[in-house]
Amino acid sequence: MMKKTMLAALATGLFALQAYAADTVRIAITGPFTGGSAPMGVSMRDGAKLAIDEINRAGGIQVGAKKMKIEVIERDDEAKNERGALIAQELTSMKDLAGVIGTVNTGVCLAGDKYCQEKGLTKIITPAAGSASMTQWSKAGVKDLSIFRFSADDGIQASMVVEEAINRRFTKVAIIHDSTNYGVSGRDDLLNQIRKQGNRLQVVATEKFNIGDKDMTAQLLKAKFGGAQAILIWGIGPELAAVSNGMAKLGMKVPLIGGWTLSMSNYIDNAGKNGNGTLMPQTFIEDPITPKARSFIESYHKTYGVSRIPSPMSAAQGYDAVYIFAAAVKQAKSTDTHKIKDALEDLKEPVKGVIATWKHPYSKWNPADEQTHEAFRRDRVVMGMVQDGRVVFANQADRQRLMKNAGQ
Repeated sequence: MMKKTMLAALATGLFALQAYAADTVRIAITGPFTGGSAPMGVSMRDGAKLAIDEINRAGGIQVGAKKMKIEVIERDDEAKNERGALIAQELTSMKDLAGVIGTVNTGVCLAGDKYCQEKGLTKIITPAAGSASMTQWSKAGVKDLSIFRFSADDGIQASMVVEEAINRRFTKVAIIHDSTNYGVSGRDDLLNQIRKQGNRLQVVATEKFNIGDKDMTAQLLKAKFGGAQAILIWGIGPELAAVSNGMAKLGMKVPLIGGWTLSMSNYIDNAGKNGNGTLMPQTFIEDPITPKARSFIESYHKTYGVSRIPSPMSAAQGYDAVYIFAAAVKQAKSTDTHKIKDALEDLKEPVKGVIATWKHPYSKWNPADEQTHEAFRRDRVVMGMVQDGRVVFANQADRQRLMKNAGQ
């Protein structure tokens, strides 16, 4: 009798779990929540969870005739390619998963996204910006893609970095990058942009460093002896600060201009005063320039007990990506990942985000143009600058432009 009672209770519990799952929109959030890339991953996850909490407190997403709350599945990929691949395989085995949001590192995208694509699981990459994350699909000639991106790709960023150097009338630069997929891809984007912009910059040194390196003297001396007037840099972790600190020790008073990761707390904190003046492209700056931005920043600070978001851009992109995904679920009137993909390619209603009001951010996938699955264009990106422990707008014109983009 006891055995039958236990079996009955177990069956009832399983039925309840199935019913609960059927009444929720299950979304996975993946990224590095530990390790050197954690400021990006944690900020993205926590920004996304702020949006999810807002949606759930309002009753959930209207899916057909009923409202459904969002259920979150978190996975820490630790910025490790092999772990990212295993997580992707796990997620694609879940039959009731609506989609995936996240991934910070380009190498993790390359290792894991193929499993999402094979199963047709809809994914919005954010904040990984490495060009290869999306160009891999156009190069392969994939006809129907379930992968989207919500981040300013490295092509946009590299263009801005090169333009900044040219506008400052520099003629000689050095490129320093880390040895990750992201760093190598960024180096190639910089070189490509230099060619596109008329080879007005002479690259006097191209040097790399590995994750964990603390002494950049050899790389910086080559740049210095070559007469570099600026350092263009692409990398991920706290090693970026070692470059700034190394420049200070060598008395190199030249600008450091690079990818958006220079806005991370582990760069700013480790570089200290040596980081002042560092320039990088940004899609969001922790400045309450609109009521929406103010509300988002204050909510993040209060919820997570901080006075500064570790990676503001990552947090804002995670937040907006959730609202875009929720809009697709509502339009699809379904939690079916394939129908959500179709809706993302043709969103009918504008989506009010903290970065911008998003109008038709994606379109039908065209393998000849990966921009069809890229949300960001050049006008959504500004140049940020490190100043006394924070990232600020490098110029007021950009501040005004973002205010306009936000629809205020």
